[in-house]
Amino acid sequence: MTSNKIKKLNLEDYNKCSNIWDMDEKPKMAKIFYDELVNGNRVTFIYSENNDFIGEGSLVFKNTDPDYTIPNKRIYLSRMIVKEEYRNRGIGGIILDYLIDYAQQLGYLEMSLGVDTDNINARHLYEKRGFTDVLFIGEDKYGEYVKLLKKLK
Repeated sequence: MTSNKIKKLNLEDYNKCSNIWDMDEKPKMAKIFYDELVNGNRVTFIYSENNDFIGEGSLVFKNTDPDYTIPNKRIYLSRMIVKEEYRNRGIGGIILDYLIDYAQQLGYLEMSLGVDTDNINARHLYEKRGFTDVLFIGEDKYGEYVKLLKKLK
């Protein structure tokens, strides 16, 4: 079973996430995520092979954007990413399924996320997993994106 490849991120291993995404390129984002891990607002799970960090996904409990979180009802899927050379192997789906299951175990009824409209592969994965309700389509400094919602059972 592949789920043994997914583990909750320990704070002391946070910098190993730079194996997945360039934390030096986005130091503000890296600091925000770290601070959220410290204060308990974010929980991150790592997919690894041979102790190498290959992918990660986070759940955020409170977000300043009311579309993303509703206390004890809606949780926000944040920063799900698979290292480029490992994409299209089903790893993203494994991480996503794990996060959905984890959110359900915590008692959440809904999960939200934001994805760039031009990220066709990610959108396809999310839609396949039930993220079919569109909450918002808009643009920010990174480009056009869509907020999607999935009802959890």
